[in-house]
Amino acid sequence: MGASFATHVLFILWFFAATFTSSFFKANSNATCNEKDKQALLSLKRGLTDPLSRLSSWSDHEDCCRWDRVLVMGASFATHVLFILWFFAATFTSSFFKANSNATCNEKDKQALLSLKRGLTDPLSRLSSWSDHEDCCRWDRVRCDNKTGRVTELDLSYTRSSGEISSSLLELEFLNYLDLRWNDFNCTTIPSFLGSMGSLRHLGLNSANFSGVIPHQLGNLSGLLYLNLGGNSDLYADNLRWMSNLSSIQNLDLSFANLCKELYLADCQLDSLNPSLGFVNFTSLQVLYLPHNHFNHEIPNWFSNISTSLLVLDLRNSSLKGEIPHGILNFQKLKSLLLNSNILTGKIPEPLGQVKHLINLDLRFNSLSGPIPSSIGNLSYLGDLFLYKNQLNGTIPKSLALLSNLKALLVGYNLLTGTVDEGHFTKLSKLKYLDMSFTSLFFNVNSNWVPPFQLEYAWMSSCKIGPNFPTWLQTQRSLKILEMFQTGISDKAPSWFWNWTSSIEIIDLSSNRIEGDVSGIVLNSTILNLRSNHFKGRMPQLSTKVKVLNIANNSIYGSISTFLCQQRNVKNKLEILDASNNLLSGELSHCWKYWPSLIRLNFGSNSISGRIPYSMSSLVALQSLHLQNNSIIGEIPSSLKICSNLRLIDLGDNHLSDIIPLWIGDMTNLLILRLRSNRFKGHIPLQICQISSLRVLDLANNSLSGTIPKCLKNISAMTIREPNIRDISFNSLRYMYDSGSYIENLKLVPKGNELEYEKNLAFVKIIDLSSNNLFG
Repeated sequence: MGASFATHVLFILWFFAATFTSSFFKANSNATCNEKDKQALLSLKRGLTDPLSRLSSWSDHEDCCRWDRVLVMGASFATHVLFILWFFAATFTSSFFKANSNATCNEKDKQALLSLKRGLTDPLSRLSSWSDHEDCCRWDRVRCDNKTGRVTELDLSYTRSSGEISSSLLELEFLNYLDLRWNDFNCTTIPSFLGSMGSLRHLGLNSANFSGVIPHQLGNLSGLLYLNLGGNSDLYADNLRWMSNLSSIQNLDLSFANLCKELYLADCQLDSLNPSLGFVNFTSLQVLYLPHNHFNHEIPNWFSNISTSLLVLDLRNSSLKGEIPHGILNFQKLKSLLLNSNILTGKIPEPLGQVKHLINLDLRFNSLSGPIPSSIGNLSYLGDLFLYKNQLNGTIPKSLALLSNLKALLVGYNLLTGTVDEGHFTKLSKLKYLDMSFTSLFFNVNSNWVPPFQLEYAWMSSCKIGPNFPTWLQTQRSLKILEMFQTGISDKAPSWFWNWTSSIEIIDLSSNRIEGDVSGIVLNSTILNLRSNHFKGRMPQLSTKVKVLNIANNSIYGSISTFLCQQRNVKNKLEILDASNNLLSGELSHCWKYWPSLIRLNFGSNSISGRIPYSMSSLVALQSLHLQNNSIIGEIPSSLKICSNLRLIDLGDNHLSDIIPLWIGDMTNLLILRLRSNRFKGHIPLQICQISSLRVLDLANNSLSGTIPKCLKNISAMTIREPNIRDISFNSLRYMYDSGSYIENLKLVPKGNELEYEKNLAFVKIIDLSSNNLFG
């Protein structure tokens, strides 16, 4: 009989046997055998082979009620039906689990099984073949690996065993199948050591009269495919966090277990909050954890009646639609309400302030509209208020000033208007996170205002703060991130400012009109974006902590070589340097070896002269090189091909001459090559066609001659309709960092119209060979 067929037969037999098991344990051994039943059983025996002599007690001279494998449940009970099921289930199981190999039992495994047997009662003698004198691979209910002789499967189901489950099971290090179901372990707890049996793939503990808490250690069985704890009515879970580690589980049964306090069903691909749950007795439920599902419907009305004991309701990222039901107000004990990252619409219920124990309220990433309810000011325990990225309008209610426990106030990316002043922060002494970015709020405070809080993160970009420089920042000594780009500041940076920034990790003051001389200043922040201001002076000095410096679109002047060579004894960690659109001059130096981490370099639109130095080959990590719109002469040095990670080369609008080098075809990662408006001559090298990733090729306005290579039309990247946003080549045009990103930009002249591309650059495909002497 094949293993697959045998498995199916076993399942059918065990299923029916299980149906009668509750009666099986209540057998009445005092009944006298019915003669009709007796003769029927004897007739059955005559038609069967009995290789294991399981039916040796079946004799015409004995009471059939006392035969082995026969039980009487009452006068009218169909004894023979139960017998047939039990006979085949038990006898067939015994044979099925006898190994068919010639492998010899491992002695360590054998002794472990004998130790297990000593701790168990065996009222039906199912383990009678377990003898120290026999090969354990030939014991009933044991299966070994055909080659190694190690025990791999152990089936003790339906044996009516009780007693102690010995930790000797841990010696069975190759055991992948353990079935202890339908036994009676007399309300003992599930042994926690089972969680250390890392080879297990199947664990059946159902209907075995276990009780107590489900051991968290079962969560260590990351390879488990099947876990059945059902039918143990006195079993309960104090929490189900351990289930998150069962990454391979395919079949899980916790039926009849008491999960009344916490229910965790995160990322279960659920597509509905089934209405039948409304009839389940969840009166003691405290934690309902259902994030990362696919409900795609409204929060049902019955949901608000699920439990008055609820402390945590987590429905994050589950495609929920519609409005927030007012029935949520029934959860008077609720501490955490997490509905973020859904498709919720409508207004935030005004009476939400009645849920007075709320600590965490997270409604971000939805489409909620209307005002922020003033009743939220009644939530005196509230620590986190996350409302950003909705469509909320109106003003910030002054009642929020009463939230003395508030640590995070995140209302950015909304349609909020009006003024925010000192009165909004009166009692917010614990505030650490403040996000008012991308709103139309006007932050209007006195110049001598001393806030009651010490912020760690301040996101205030694109709201109105200026024109005066916010002097209250000087009081903030714990800031890690400060984002205030495009806030209307048109003032001089105060003398205290640069020293004050030394402990801040990320600063973004771009797109303002801040003035000040940065000569001699030492910058210490990891990420600095000072782009598009009115800063002047020579390039500032950088500590080795700086990774990103964007000082483009200012009035920085002086020798570029002085800046590059000023720290000869230190290897800088700078990854992005954008000093484009300034007044820098002089020649590019040979100090590139001091900048080994550079990924993005942009000196475009300055007054740099001289040649591209061979020493730039030291920049082996470089991915983009912008030197456009300068006065650079000479040829493209062959050493540049060592920078094989280059995705973008923009040398346009210079005075470069000679031919386009043949080795350019070896730059196989190149996406963008812009050499327009130089003095290149000769033919377009056929090797360019080898750059299959090329999306932009701009050789316009040079002195190139000869035939246009036909192979240009075969560049594969040019033929793909849309780039995959997960593609490395797509993302290589964007540099992500902790609080934002640096996006490449490029000026192109399609059909004579000069356009600047930035966020959509990855979608551009263009070949521009105009204003040359080409034909074909």
